[in-house]
Amino acid sequence: MAATPPLQSTSSSTSSTASRKILSNYSNIYNSRSPQPPSLLFKTRSQATISIRIRSDAQNWSAGYVSAATNHHLHSIQSPSPPPSFSIPSAASSSSSGSSPSKRVFLFYCAETKPLAQRIADESDSIELRSISWRTFDDGFPNLFIPNAHGIRGQHVAFLASFSSPKVIFEQLSIIYALPKLFISSFTLVLPFFPTGTSERMEDEGDVATAFTLARILSNIPASRGGPTSLVTFDIHALQERFYFGDNILPCFESGIPLLKNRLQELPDSDNIAIAFPDDGAWKRFHKQLQHFPTIICAKVREGDQRIVRIKEGNPQGRHVVIVDDLVQSGGTLVECQKILVNHGAAKISAYVTHGIFPNRSWERFEYDDGGHPEAGLTYFWITDSCPLTVKEVMNKRPFEVLSLADSIAAALQIGQLF
Repeated sequence: MAATPPLQSTSSSTSSTASRKILSNYSNIYNSRSPQPPSLLFKTRSQATISIRIRSDAQNWSAGYVSAATNHHLHSIQSPSPPPSFSIPSAASSSSSGSSPSKRVFLFYCAETKPLAQRIADESDSIELRSISWRTFDDGFPNLFIPNAHGIRGQHVAFLASFSSPKVIFEQLSIIYALPKLFISSFTLVLPFFPTGTSERMEDEGDVATAFTLARILSNIPASRGGPTSLVTFDIHALQERFYFGDNILPCFESGIPLLKNRLQELPDSDNIAIAFPDDGAWKRFHKQLQHFPTIICAKVREGDQRIVRIKEGNPQGRHVVIVDDLVQSGGTLVECQKILVNHGAAKISAYVTHGIFPNRSWERFEYDDGGHPEAGLTYFWITDSCPLTVKEVMNKRPFEVLSLADSIAAALQIGQLF
């Protein structure tokens, strides 16, 4: 389609930038060969009815919009020559062409997430990084400052958080609660790893569900001009935790499994892959996304005073088996799965978890198998960069390989209104 000639504003300083964008988009429907000057009626988000009228002669064409209620002229644009031909694109064709405009997003981050934030910005020209001054007073409490706060008014804003320990949560929550109040158009909290509740067992009266507490705190983030906060998080641990959030936050639950699937397709033995789940919980969470692979399901059973891992379903004989779970802490369950898979004839063993927590450097227990000795170690151990401190420790250390969430987060930040 021919490019649209440059447009010059000819009237009304009262027109908004957003309205001029809308008019420029709608002017593209003009066809100079049309026998009748086209006119469009549509409603803005504020429910004001606007009429777009396009006129042309042999040398000039112009488009203007007026209030349908008062017939009062609001704004017009013109070009010295008529565009040769335009058509109205359908929603389907616009989405399939991939040429729709991108939403500009200002992305703030904490110190831990700076490397991931830079990778996210590299994925899209529409994402601009903004820093925060993270300082402390003499008594240890946060002394925080958001530079150029006026510069983000009316903009789409996001914050990339990392709740790696309780001591950093308070200062980040202070920023999370402050940003929506700066007269911004929308606010998105990106929390790749929702940390609480990973070890909680609500079995006795008096047990406290801290995951519910954190969900309630996030559910009360102040609304921005565009409405409730959006929350982007990946592979939340307990499936019921997604129901902990209130109506004042819009959770977007993403998964790191597509990254794993892409990586598996790149392996030379991709046609010999089998997926092993360490327990029924992992199977329930991920089996639909990995249903095209042969499946092995393990289970913990009690023998006397011991709990041991058994293969409940599937055959690993001769396969490159990839153990899949949402997170790892000490790694004990993965090690037991590795042993039972070796005993049943697996040729290679690798592992994937979205969140590599590894407290107390527990990642050091995983050795590297440099070929054909699955009892000695793992061929690959894939993690994402949802836990930045772990990524820093295991980077360039075999068998670990980091699959970045940057592209997935950049795509998630584009969900929503463009204007």
